[in-house]
Amino acid sequence: MPSSPLAYFITFSSYGAWLHGRDLGSVDKQHNEVGTPFLPPDAEQESEKRGKMREPPYLLDAVRRQVALRTILEVAAQRGWQVWACHVRTTHVHVIVSGNAKPEKIMSDFKAYASRRLKEQLREPADCKRWTQHGSTRYLWTKEQVADKIEYVLNGQGAPLAVYDGSYPQPAESLSSSEPEA
Repeated sequence: MPSSPLAYFITFSSYGAWLHGRDLGSVDKQHNEVGTPFLPPDAEQESEKRGKMREPPYLLDAVRRQVALRTILEVAAQRGWQVWACHVRTTHVHVIVSGNAKPEKIMSDFKAYASRRLKEQLREPADCKRWTQHGSTRYLWTKEQVADKIEYVLNGQGAPLAVYDGSYPQPAESLSSSEPEA
């Protein structure tokens, strides 16, 4: 096995889109190991979580998905990270990426810059909640793991929405040097 991962499988969801207790299951800090099942549905818990939300769920429509995808590719190009695949869905984002940074930093940069671009291009409020706190960062150690996750991201999500499949170069556009808003 290599001393460092070949890539990371990063997933993050939009605010309010995947609450604990939902029908499809959820993950918490005690149930977040690879291969372990989701928590069982719990309508009462989901209702409680929904009641604590400060804003409505943030869903990514077609325009928002394209903005997020373009921004993720630009950030990666600027940082020298290689995106192998990316799929921006209505409620979440999957990215397979290699880079010289911790996956938490990569995910944080993707979310921060996407938030900034969404605010700028769609005139959204700066304090709008777009993403859930953190997300999932899995290390991919073998070529087989990378290939398996790329296949999942590209073809295991239902109809393609905003997708980057690695078949064209990432954009070389420069991002603004000012810091993004989280």
